[in-house]
Amino acid sequence: MANRLDTMNPTMTSTPSTSQGAKSAGSPARSAASGKVIKRLQSELMAMMTSPTPGLSAFPAGSDITKWNATITGPTDTPYAGLTFKLTFSYPSSYPFAPPVVLFKTPIYHPNVDMAGRICLDILKEGGGDSEGAWSAVLNTNSVLLSIQSLLGEPNNASPLNGEAALLWDRDQVEYKKKVVARHQEPAEMDADAA
Repeated sequence: MANRLDTMNPTMTSTPSTSQGAKSAGSPARSAASGKVIKRLQSELMAMMTSPTPGLSAFPAGSDITKWNATITGPTDTPYAGLTFKLTFSYPSSYPFAPPVVLFKTPIYHPNVDMAGRICLDILKEGGGDSEGAWSAVLNTNSVLLSIQSLLGEPNNASPLNGEAALLWDRDQVEYKKKVVARHQEPAEMDADAA
């Protein structure tokens, strides 16, 4: 545990993304923002490690603490019970004031997830102004994972990304479950396919 945190030094700077334009990774504003993001993510990681939530996990994917891998276990009494799903989190330089980009890496059949793994969930959209999003800086990685896990059992069929799944959820749970199982791959299978 200590070794994992030692590699996430708050003085580290990451390579600026193309969206940052001409900003230098060493500029004072960039370094301060990065330090705050890194500190926040280290705190979230420590909280998840010391008080884990059953069925949820998330850790940095490597030396870049702004890229995480996560897993969710499907909730009981849902078509996803007993299934494990991999997700990725990518935290922007403005985190926690902007939401992370979260994608399902495990193929999933769900009304609010498209075939590319993008998730339609209010808390993953920026709020304020004319925006319909519900993201707030008080939310964190664990609360996002809990919300996604909850979404598995309670989809928002009024705003589907997968219309067929939304219709099937409402009309035929047996057929819906068959489609969930047909599309799902366990993480070990995905790792074997990638090798």
